[in-house]
Amino acid sequence: MKVKKVVLAYSGGLDTSIILRWLQEEYDCEVVTFTADLGQGGEVEPARAKAKAMGLPDENIYIEDVREEFVRDFVFPMFRANTIYEGEYLLGTSIARPLISKRLVEIAAETGADAISHGATGKGNDQVRFELNAYALNPAIQVIAPWREWDLNSRISLLAYAEKHDIPIEMKRGKESPFSMDANLLHISYEGGPLEDPWVGPPNEMWRWTKSPEMAPNEATFIELTYRHGDIVAIDGVEMSPAEVLTALNIVGGENGIGRLDIVENRFVGMKSRGAYETPGGTIMLKAHRAIESITLDREMAHLKDEMMPKYAKMIYNGFWFAPERLMMQQAIDYSQQYVNGDVYLKLYKGNVDVLGRRSEDTLFNQKIVTFEDDEGAYDQSDADGFIKLNALRLRTLASRLEGLD
Repeated sequence: MKVKKVVLAYSGGLDTSIILRWLQEEYDCEVVTFTADLGQGGEVEPARAKAKAMGLPDENIYIEDVREEFVRDFVFPMFRANTIYEGEYLLGTSIARPLISKRLVEIAAETGADAISHGATGKGNDQVRFELNAYALNPAIQVIAPWREWDLNSRISLLAYAEKHDIPIEMKRGKESPFSMDANLLHISYEGGPLEDPWVGPPNEMWRWTKSPEMAPNEATFIELTYRHGDIVAIDGVEMSPAEVLTALNIVGGENGIGRLDIVENRFVGMKSRGAYETPGGTIMLKAHRAIESITLDREMAHLKDEMMPKYAKMIYNGFWFAPERLMMQQAIDYSQQYVNGDVYLKLYKGNVDVLGRRSEDTLFNQKIVTFEDDEGAYDQSDADGFIKLNALRLRTLASRLEGLD
């Protein structure tokens, strides 16, 4: 199929600038760039000048601040499920990919493009996430993945291509980071370099968002989070938008040494990968959300959510955000959150998040029933006798057979 126009996920860095020129050369097509401000830090606007330097007109350059949409429509729904992958990973990279895919497909429709392109390599998860989410939204879209097509498989070959095609190369002062990093408002990830050896610990100078717990303040920080239908809507009584909430929690969490993680995870493509992550705000959110659910969710609803969560996490990690099973599961998760309202009081101290209190007008915690003092008839303890005997019936029957007493 002849490609006339392609929308490229464009960071403005060397790799995507090379991809931009490569698409023009190899496919002889018009290129539209999309640069998303996901809260990764730094300016995204310089990508406009870089794209223009590559010959693109203003109407072919899309730069958008999607931070509110990212947190509101992707991060918050995910945290309503208390989502973690393989017991630890808070899915910071995974949850950003469906939003980028969504905008690539939408811009393709707006501009009449027949293809989209990305800079993910053929070894990683991101290629799968970008493409599965794109196909779920537009089954007819064509996807161009240069890393699976070209022979520019080394830094030297990329630089040689840039020189040959007059692609500007920024010469950064100082020592270049050995890590491959990806950041958005939820987290920053580190891969490669010394992290490729799972026995070697991350160097302390690698971390950018968080203080080490040892260097965090000696005085604890106390915060109060207000929830409405499972989402944080205020911090210390101050109403905030979703992106403002996560930004504020990142700052206070990072200052208190919260959110560092070093794991080996199982990629969807089949290999194990070692990565380090900083997710200060997300770490606080997970702890606090479970706390407010502990007094507002029915027991069986809470247990069912916990059973569903690993499947839900796996779908996000593998790139199935727009798949029908994830959408179906989200309906159930959101239904569970209608009474998840109230406040959680937290202590942040040297890498730890401690829940000090939780309260809600929709609480299911009945102090009259659980008290060790006189419950004034709220609970008849003799009822437990029949309850225990009925639940023990099958166990006693089995034990009798094993002992040959039946």
